[in-house]
Amino acid sequence: MKTSIHRFSVVFAAASLTTLAGCDDGITEPLRIGATMSQTGAYVTQGSAARNGYLLCAEDLNRSGGLLGRPVEFVIYDDESSQTKAQALYEQLITEDRVDAIMGPYGSTLTEAVAPITEKHRFVHITPLAATSSIWEQGRHHLFMVLPPADVFLAGLITLAEEHGYQRVAVLHEDALFPHAAGQGAARLANEKGMEVVFNQAYPSGTSDFSHFLQEIAAAETEVLALAASALDNFVTITEQLKALDIDVKMVGNSGAVDEFQQALGADADYMFGLSAWEASVPLPGSHAFVAAYQERFQRAPSFHAAGAYGSCQLLAHAITSAGSLNSDAIRDVLLNTEITTVFGPFKVDKRGYQIAHQGVFIQWQDGEKRVVWPPQQAVAEPRIPMPAWQDR
Repeated sequence: MKTSIHRFSVVFAAASLTTLAGCDDGITEPLRIGATMSQTGAYVTQGSAARNGYLLCAEDLNRSGGLLGRPVEFVIYDDESSQTKAQALYEQLITEDRVDAIMGPYGSTLTEAVAPITEKHRFVHITPLAATSSIWEQGRHHLFMVLPPADVFLAGLITLAEEHGYQRVAVLHEDALFPHAAGQGAARLANEKGMEVVFNQAYPSGTSDFSHFLQEIAAAETEVLALAASALDNFVTITEQLKALDIDVKMVGNSGAVDEFQQALGADADYMFGLSAWEASVPLPGSHAFVAAYQERFQRAPSFHAAGAYGSCQLLAHAITSAGSLNSDAIRDVLLNTEITTVFGPFKVDKRGYQIAHQGVFIQWQDGEKRVVWPPQQAVAEPRIPMPAWQDR
């Protein structure tokens, strides 16, 4: 049965909360949810937004009575965008801090690093912002995906390019778990559509000079450039160097559309495409209230990373409430059999915990604004194609 989670009701009514509170009569200690989020390092942009999403969700849950009759408290540490640090902190959260539940960190790289720990301790691990398929192909039983799979992150770009008659595709991606999957997914889709992949290369994490890659892309007479990275400032740097080298391509799209991209580039962001797993313009239950509350609480608009964390917290709340306990197997069974729509979008997984309902949207920066242009049923604007040459802007 399909269900929608609205922001303030969070699917359970006050009456059911009272009943559940009776199950834990006399317990007033906070129900503590442990997580790390990158507050420093390469993933700080995404991690900071996601941390805010967790905190706002806890505040809303507590306004609705908490969980199992107990106030909700997040214990969130800074993993410094480090796999080693994240591993140590999740072990600490479970064995020393003895949290009641776990939520995931930012991204595929850190999720892959900590998944063996949460799996070892049999903690349900909803990961809000990890999407690499290989993480779910290792026989794990407690890991749940919320994002669209990485393989389809650039599908909107390739589909729009084909519709506009472009054939020559270049793929440039960071040499890390998620961007590799996103980049190769774009290349596979282009090949399936009969397009020609004229360039397909990885660059080392930490690269700042992309000029030799971009010159090769130009020499290959590229029409469509697909970019994938975990470090989102790479997209800003590549765009700046495309302009500096006066490289003329018809379409450029990346695997993560965030406001910081446009803030850094100004008018040079216009005509660029990007994947967003969530946009405020897409009607979802509770989304309008979430956006307003986030803006008031943090003095900025939420990115999809914030919405992903908030929606994942909603999922955990739904599963705990439906299970009526903190038993990991019971929570897992609820999630495996749930088809639901949160503030973040549709959720349904296969027996691996692998997302099969969420596809995200593709946006284009137009006149300084993010506008959804794909898929057509969720679009609020027509795509502007082709991109003018730099000197013609």
